[in-house]
Amino acid sequence: MWIKEVWNKIRKGVKAGMAAVKESTTLTDNKVVRLISDFESSTERKWMIIGDQYYQVDNDIKDRKITKKLANGQMVEETYKANNKLAHAKYKNQVDEKIAYLLSKPVTFKTETQDKNDSYIEAVKDILGKNFQYQLSSLGYEASNKGIGWLQVYINEAGELKTMVIPAEQCIPLWKDRTHTELDTMIRVFPTQVWEYDTRKTITNVEVWTEEGVTFYRLDGKLLILDYERSNDNGGPVAHYKSDGTWYSWGKVPFIPFKNNRIEKPDIKFVKTLVDGYDLSRSEAANYVEEVKNLIFVLKGYGGQDITEFMRRLNEDRAIPIDDPEDGGVDTLTPQMDITALREHYEQLKRDLIEDGQSVNKDLDKFGSAPSGVALKFMYSGLDLKCNLMETEFRMGFEMLLWFVDEYLKLTGRGDYTQIEMEIVFNRDAAMNEAEMIENCNNSKGTISDETVLAHHPFVSDVEDEMEKLAAQKEKTEPQWDKVPPVKVGEVDGEEE
Repeated sequence: MWIKEVWNKIRKGVKAGMAAVKESTTLTDNKVVRLISDFESSTERKWMIIGDQYYQVDNDIKDRKITKKLANGQMVEETYKANNKLAHAKYKNQVDEKIAYLLSKPVTFKTETQDKNDSYIEAVKDILGKNFQYQLSSLGYEASNKGIGWLQVYINEAGELKTMVIPAEQCIPLWKDRTHTELDTMIRVFPTQVWEYDTRKTITNVEVWTEEGVTFYRLDGKLLILDYERSNDNGGPVAHYKSDGTWYSWGKVPFIPFKNNRIEKPDIKFVKTLVDGYDLSRSEAANYVEEVKNLIFVLKGYGGQDITEFMRRLNEDRAIPIDDPEDGGVDTLTPQMDITALREHYEQLKRDLIEDGQSVNKDLDKFGSAPSGVALKFMYSGLDLKCNLMETEFRMGFEMLLWFVDEYLKLTGRGDYTQIEMEIVFNRDAAMNEAEMIENCNNSKGTISDETVLAHHPFVSDVEDEMEKLAAQKEKTEPQWDKVPPVKVGEVDGEEE
């Protein structure tokens, strides 16, 4: 008997504990404000801003100042000195190269039994629209520069399923699991401008998306104000989409992550110090060339004078007044700077950027002006590895997107395709040795099918269209007299039975 009593107490304690945990994880206004504040000051968001900044080639070198410390400890800028700020687009080129290689060519949708599921493929293409490839490229840039890209799914007023890319710096995801595969809540924070009479004012909008619906707020300082009109419709709360005057929920948070890699880090994190070092080295080389005609001045009888004033007057007037030519004077020395060592330093930085940034090695001294297939594979090995990681994450994102597409097809009565497996095939835009590929295609005829040969021919973009053109061409060129006319059933010696 006492065992049963103990067991009941344990069960009650567990239920109370679970209720307390649920209560502690429930989002309140104060918790939302705290989450927004923590995210805006987080290292994660900082790297998102840096990635976008460096993609626009607004490198840190542009903020560089040459300063000196005075006797009183004050730091002052030496504006008379050469201060070249050479910002290089190394990082931007790497991101463009990656997106162009992986996401510039149209993707292919593939099922196990292609012929039987053509209707499903066409339905998916129709729903995603012809701009889906553009959205994939936008997600690629978002993921590369910010570590993760977000695609929002919604149904518009016409009842059509649409998707929209949301800037990652506006999104605060709350995950259900440690591996970040399922969303519990999404908080979106973004500014908009409104007019109050003749004054333009910026307001901060907050959207809290859950599995059941969405609530709209405005953030005023640290005060979260409910937007009642947007959060309610006909006296009831809004959900995810509206159909026939009634609000419905997906049962999932309608935001889909497209990650750059498993750790959700932007590409800039791995190369920023190298880019900064390269900018600095090249800027210093430019400063050396420009600085006072490469001369060091030896001042005689100029003790106790302000050297800064001397250099300023020299740069502005290109002359030095000497009061007493017997006691004073100016001599010059030509400094010897090891330009070879400086050049080797930034050339090594360039090689490190290629290796650590996993970009294409375009060193023609190693591969020649027309590299072969093996050399091309070696040149693209780093880029292939980086794109493989992004492709894996994007496949997962596409699977999540496909769930919403399947649900929409069921909602609109266009069929239930949930049991059909579909995958997305990324067609990479790799450089190739065309002459070598054409030779290989010609040598393969008779060994493999013509369709396979055409699929690998560099001049063919649509295999089915090319097969039809070849068949039509063959029919035109074949002599008509060589064809045996068909014999009708029942005809014997030109007479019908």
